[in-house]
Amino acid sequence: MRIIAGRWKGHRLKPLKGRHVRPTTDRVREAWMSALGGRLDGLAVVDLFAGSGALGLEALSRGASPVTLVEQARSSLRVIRANLELLGAADEVTLVSDDVFRWLPEVDEPVWDVALADPPYGTGDARRLVDHFRAHPFAWELWVEHPWRESLPAAEDADVRRYGDTALSTYRAA
Repeated sequence: MRIIAGRWKGHRLKPLKGRHVRPTTDRVREAWMSALGGRLDGLAVVDLFAGSGALGLEALSRGASPVTLVEQARSSLRVIRANLELLGAADEVTLVSDDVFRWLPEVDEPVWDVALADPPYGTGDARRLVDHFRAHPFAWELWVEHPWRESLPAAEDADVRRYGDTALSTYRAA
């Protein structure tokens, strides 16, 4: 796993390990960032279900600021901290150790420009996140990675891209 573009292009990140770990592939992350426009200069980004922090760190490498990473699992938090240290980015990121749904604000106006989310597959968290976003739009855009076969709530503002068995669904605040 590596940073694809920006100031840390080519830097390898420490990956998560385990049988149930399913990191976003470089191909999907590259397509995701390209769909966002490539450069994210000055955009406030939150990475929900951050895992290794790769999505948020990719956004930071491409100019996003500020960047917030939200993760609950202790093992993932250790990997995120190691990756922040590896890149020398600890002072540029807010790391939140909490459950995404307990932490997410119930706001009526977006706090972030972009929210990136790669919830664990098969948990229903992707659908739950979209439902929360539609009731309380915490970002101007919500990008959710999920299995292609898992349908998320349809909306006029939704855009779905397919990459093999993976889909990226984008929702925009009204």
